Amino acid sequence: MKKLSKVLVLVVLALGISFGAKAQAQKIGYVDSQTIIDMMPESAKIKQDLQAYYNELQAELQAMATEYQNKMREYEANSATMSNILRQSKEKEIMDLQGRIQDFQANAENDLAEKQEELSKPMLDKIKAAIDDVVKAKGLAYVFEKTVILSIGDSGSIDITPDVKAKLGL
Repeated sequence: MKKLSKVLVLVVLALGISFGAKAQAQKIGYVDSQTIIDMMPESAKIKQDLQAYYNELQAELQAMATEYQNKMREYEANSATMSNILRQSKEKEIMDLQGRIQDFQANAENDLAEKQEELSKPMLDKIKAAIDDVVKAKGLAYVFEKTVILSIGDSGSIDITPDVKAKLGL
């Protein structure tokens, strides 16, 4: 019984050492994806399209603001001579417009973020595929984003940014 427990302990130790050695042999890489994104030809087009969409939203918001200002001027100029029912109607109209403007502003921020995601997705998928190819080619176990890593020591980690750039033809 004692021999069996000693053998079991030795087997467990041997497996532990084996797994430890295997874990130490795993290669770790990192990539600076922002550098790659900045170099992608699609990046400039995405920025341009986002700016155009932003300008559209701004133009619509400006039109709503102008309408609001005009209604306020008209109300202020004529409120003294308006009947009570007409004054209340104009006040409600102005308040509704103010609410629509606030809703538009809140929704515009979300729409802009969704538009950025929609435009960026094909480029990011392309970068991800290139990273996956480099990871396979180099036999890496893990790849981290360089901007998230707090410290990079001499532990043998590999910067795959140049390889991903080459894979993408940059």
